[in-house]
Amino acid sequence: MTTLLALDTSTEACSVALLHDDRVFSRYEVIPRLHAQRLLPMIQEVTAEAGITLSQVEAVAFGRGPGAFTGIRIAVGVVQGLAFALDRPVIPVSDLALIAQRAWREQGVERVAVAIDARMDEVYWGCYALEDGEMRLCGIEAVLPPEQVSLPRLSEGPWFGAGTGWGYKARMPVVTERLDASLLPHARDLIELARGAWARGETLTAEEAQPVYLRDNVAKAKAAP
Repeated sequence: MTTLLALDTSTEACSVALLHDDRVFSRYEVIPRLHAQRLLPMIQEVTAEAGITLSQVEAVAFGRGPGAFTGIRIAVGVVQGLAFALDRPVIPVSDLALIAQRAWREQGVERVAVAIDARMDEVYWGCYALEDGEMRLCGIEAVLPPEQVSLPRLSEGPWFGAGTGWGYKARMPVVTERLDASLLPHARDLIELARGAWARGETLTAEEAQPVYLRDNVAKAKAAP
């Protein structure tokens, strides 16, 4: 019986999910700038609902970005604190992949072009295709102007657009069959991707839990005194 905890605070949404006894317990709220206040209470809520203590958690998964700098740092800080205290491994998962996984869960689509609004007139971009129940990256993740996004050449068939970056649709040189620009990462989908990673032994130590910003200059600027 696997017990995994997952959390994500990389966008306006704050979410937590717990896999225990093959059941998923989750909390999801769109609460800009309130992630730090709600994250720990949400963790307490799902563990209480499942009837377990944190000591029973075998690994902690988290949305490692890309996304909002402050939000990602909140997730990494909490994950490292939990992993150190519990002496448990961590499982980092791309937030672009989380949105693709959510699109499949809610819309049944198997090819998803994910775009998150990166501000500064750019988007975080990644394309995913379904394989064995998991959305897998086709190519690379990148941050770039909307005019420079592209779909993988190797694939045929319709694509679904997901994520806030699709607010720039008029400037994107790609065509999707449908899109949903309101989709945000959800820890429920993080649990599903983390479950596969856990089975494959794809874990890191608490010290290795690091954010992925894609835009290095923003990270450096925020870190400057």
